[in-house]
Amino acid sequence: MDIKSSIIERVRKQGRDILTEIEAKQVFQEAGVKTVETRLASTQKEALAMCSQIGYPVVLKIASPDITHKSDAGGVKVGLKNEAEVKQAYRDIMASVKEKYPAAKIEGVSVQNMARPGIEIIVGMYKDKQFGPVIMFGLGGIFVEVLKDVSFRLIPILPWDAVQMIKEIKGYALLNGYRGQEPADIPSLEGVLLKVSALVEKTPEIKEIDLNPVFAYKDSAVAVDARIVVEK
Repeated sequence: MDIKSSIIERVRKQGRDILTEIEAKQVFQEAGVKTVETRLASTQKEALAMCSQIGYPVVLKIASPDITHKSDAGGVKVGLKNEAEVKQAYRDIMASVKEKYPAAKIEGVSVQNMARPGIEIIVGMYKDKQFGPVIMFGLGGIFVEVLKDVSFRLIPILPWDAVQMIKEIKGYALLNGYRGQEPADIPSLEGVLLKVSALVEKTPEIKEIDLNPVFAYKDSAVAVDARIVVEK
């Protein structure tokens, strides 16, 4: 059994339909999508040791199968530059989460490097009741929330579809290095779309995907956060 199948089987046995961030990233890594390395720390001591190993600055996020929107729970701290900041962030995260979600199962915190800034991209997937799985591409952050600058295709997609999805959005000029900004590696973004399409095609039990943000650089594309929902 591959990693993806074993993770989904475990999630279902536990009565869940949402993978944790670490589980989702493991699935995407197996599918060939590059993600920021993320580790699970069960205690503050483990978190400090991991931060020393991977190097500062770091990001801490609450790790709980019962909390999907981590930021809303006060469960995300970014740009932590030293041991003292990590200790304080750990305490703040736990206090906030216990106040807002007292019944949530807490596994600890996820620890990851603070990714260098890039052009924020969103890649998503949902199942339309009439047409089946649909893949989405667009600029992430406020662009997707306010401008809704996204394109869609039915899965499976071909390389030509990936090319056209990227070119269709209004923000395409930003990806080409608008006003001297660093351009995005378009082939890497096309690759992310094709790999997500292939993953969904091979795994019909996946109901929803959210890669947001994916940081697009001039030589690569890296998923910073990941979410997968499976059919119950």
